[in-house]
Amino acid sequence: MAKTNTQELLEALAAEIGENVYIDIAKWHLYLSDAKLHTLVAEQVYPLITANKPVEEDEVTQVLESIPVKIGGGRRELPLIDLLPLQCQVNLVDILEKYQREM
Repeated sequence: MAKTNTQELLEALAAEIGENVYIDIAKWHLYLSDAKLHTLVAEQVYPLITANKPVEEDEVTQVLESIPVKIGGGRRELPLIDLLPLQCQVNLVDILEKYQREM
């Protein structure tokens, strides 16, 4: 039963991340759900919301730095953090804090 709840929480978290966090390229907003990155991000940040301590922005930044995004047909990779506007990083932290409170 707990696994189902964890899976449901991950799916809900991924959906919210996908709808509210985007990559900004030349002033175009590509939401993480459209970029197929929302589930990966949710899986990577999930341990931060299940820890018995407040979500810290530095930890979220480290997670975003560790997620490579292929660009140019895979000719290059950039860390996800380099593609997110600061406001999206703040939104992500806010989402994580909300989910942590609700757990």
